[in-house]
Amino acid sequence: MTEPAHSETVPKGLWQAAKFAAARTPKQRNRSADLYRAVSILFVVMGHWLLVAPQITGGEVHLTLLLAEVRWTQYATWVFQVMPVFFFVGGYSNAASWTSARNDPAKRHDWASKRLFRLLLPIQPLVLVWAIAAVAAKLGGLEPDLIDAASQAALLPVWFLAVYIVITIFVPVFFPVWDRLGPASVLLLAGGAIAVDAIGFGLGQGWLRWTNYGFIWLAVHQMGFWWYSPRHKTPSPWLLALIGVVWMAILIKGMGFPVSLISVPGEEISNTRPPTTAMLAIGCVQIGLLLAVEKPVHRWLAKVKVWAAVIFVNQIIMTVYLWHITAVITLLGLSWAAGGIGLSRLPGTAEWWAYRPLWIALLVVVLVGFVATFLRFEAASKKGKQAQPGYGWAFTGALTASAGLVMFSLNGIGATHALGFNLYAVVLVLVGVRIATTLLPWQAQS
Repeated sequence: MTEPAHSETVPKGLWQAAKFAAARTPKQRNRSADLYRAVSILFVVMGHWLLVAPQITGGEVHLTLLLAEVRWTQYATWVFQVMPVFFFVGGYSNAASWTSARNDPAKRHDWASKRLFRLLLPIQPLVLVWAIAAVAAKLGGLEPDLIDAASQAALLPVWFLAVYIVITIFVPVFFPVWDRLGPASVLLLAGGAIAVDAIGFGLGQGWLRWTNYGFIWLAVHQMGFWWYSPRHKTPSPWLLALIGVVWMAILIKGMGFPVSLISVPGEEISNTRPPTTAMLAIGCVQIGLLLAVEKPVHRWLAKVKVWAAVIFVNQIIMTVYLWHITAVITLLGLSWAAGGIGLSRLPGTAEWWAYRPLWIALLVVVLVGFVATFLRFEAASKKGKQAQPGYGWAFTGALTASAGLVMFSLNGIGATHALGFNLYAVVLVLVGVRIATTLLPWQAQS
């Protein structure tokens, strides 16, 4: 979080290192941004753990989604679908980082590679572990459809990373747009998203809706630029939240958009795949509320132990995010192997809810094991390297890795392939990570 003086030695151990950094954090740092990032990811984790309801019926395992079984839980997605917050905070962080680097030729050269390092490096073990697991499962006689369903669920987190990675590498392009247009850039992107929904739904041009991955997430990311910018005052937090609430009401009650902000099996329209302007609306609500409490939150985070806890969580947050659904699949497999213990209760019943605390506790135990095993990749990604690839190589590697991640998020590991996994997607991810983050020999020579 902060760079210690060269004469100081950072203590070993995550908590001790977090306290060390907390005591040396500059007062001017926007600590609320770090808190919001960590909390948003933890909300995603808890949302998935609560809303994914594995069960055994008729001797078969089903990854039931509670949203489809208990309709009222769809309103819970308004709390747990916090990807707008992550993109918002990401915009702030990218703006601060790029502002610091863009006038320094050395920093500007490897800025993209350093920003991508922490995003890309921890992905490698997840992909490799699932490829190996898919081969083992296929050799063990499991149906390819079951393997793909499980792996697609486990690899679901990478869809967001693919989008965020692409937006990050375009920051040197979008930031000059912000310098020129300011808040108008947010309004233009939001207007584009509204136009896409109007044409996509109103004129039956469904293919056009996929462009909202750009319009919507870029709009939220640009709002992060707005938060960072000293030249432009952010809008009234309560007015922003009110706009979001009214917008949501118009979309859902007036225009028939889905209530759920997560895709629900069997529903014709999804608010997230591709995203609709409902994601912008809920983003306005969430961002408005966070901005409204920013000052008291910042005062609270001035306490060293509280701030150290935020640093601690941020040290492991990417590993937690990437492996939290794999923890669900692992616990499901263990329960199945033990005769289906805990998987026979009907999701949404009183008995099922009564056992949720135990289920969550077991998931925490499993996830801790994954974090302990794979945190080294996230820790290594923070150290960086003396020399890293320039923007062109980072750009190429990021797009290459993202292409593989999109394949996984859409189709799972690819158990129907001859090797038991989609070799092309694995190679794209691994090669892309290498190109984006590692200075290759011929690059060093040139």
